[in-house]
Amino acid sequence: MAPPNQTDCCGGPSESVAVTTVDVAAARELISPAGGHRYLDVRTEEELRRLGHLVEVDSSLNVPYMFVTSQGSRVKNAQFVEQVASLFTKDEQVVLGCQSGKRSELACIDLQAAGFKNVKNMGGGYLAWLDHGFPVYHIPGQGTA
Repeated sequence: MAPPNQTDCCGGPSESVAVTTVDVAAARELISPAGGHRYLDVRTEEELRRLGHLVEVDSSLNVPYMFVTSQGSRVKNAQFVEQVASLFTKDEQVVLGCQSGKRSELACIDLQAAGFKNVKNMGGGYLAWLDHGFPVYHIPGQGTA
């Protein structure tokens, strides 16, 4: 059985792929300049424009894990792993985040299956980040939450 901080895509213990999930306070420390981790936001570009970035905009990296179709449903980004591989090496330490922590958890599973060794899921995502009162950065002229 997986250790308590490791879950599968549905929130239960995972026998096959163990995802390390850190809370937002730990994630903030990890992605700080002294923390040694890079941050990858897997929300859609629309979410980023509307809600803002969790790191300075000029150091924000985004590869959407899912896209919203014209019908309003979500579909998985078929090139997600390849796009991430163009930005990160498989040995880099990366924290992934999304709106609530579910997409980033699924993204961690996919990346680990592709050989990424040091990916962590930010539990609670953007919503937990806001609950903790942590800063959000916006591109000038774009909407706010």
